[in-house]
Amino acid sequence: MIRDLILKNRSYRRFYQDEKIERKTIEELIDLARLSSSGGNLQSLKYIISCDDDKNKIVFSHLKWAAYFKDWEGPEEGERPSAYIIMLRDNKISNNQLWDHGIACQSILLGAAERGLGGCMFGSADKQGLRKDLRIPEEYEVLLVIALGKPKEKVVLEELREPNDVKYWRDENQVHHVPKRKLKDIILD
Repeated sequence: MIRDLILKNRSYRRFYQDEKIERKTIEELIDLARLSSSGGNLQSLKYIISCDDDKNKIVFSHLKWAAYFKDWEGPEEGERPSAYIIMLRDNKISNNQLWDHGIACQSILLGAAERGLGGCMFGSADKQGLRKDLRIPEEYEVLLVIALGKPKEKVVLEELREPNDVKYWRDENQVHHVPKRKLKDIILD
């Protein structure tokens, strides 16, 4: 069921780094994004795949991990993603942000969850550094990065403790807690 996939589709930040993801699997996930809705059907999104150690190190070095964890600079060696998808917009096709990247990310991440994988979207990245190090031509705008891997952490959803305390946190067992608003609090009649 789609609800089960959505519940499994969390923002994972620690992975079994040695469990590799084949390029073919990543291409299948990108194909889900390709088949998804696109504003004006312009289909301006393009992708760069990273699933080898050297390229992964480059991508990892440009990401900013978990803003609420002030004393954590990201997963240590052995817990890093085993693949990345860098999502680009082809400005020759369209320079409108629209919503395509959000739809595409959700399609990719739901497909990953269906395969027992997990991921995390990064809008917070050194996009110019990625452009330089990956030699991305100027006509492509770096929109975001999706980290992928076999999740090594447990993520649980819970109700907000305080009305506006949306900060995720980890307990002493490294379980990642994500507070969510109640359904009744987000539906306005």
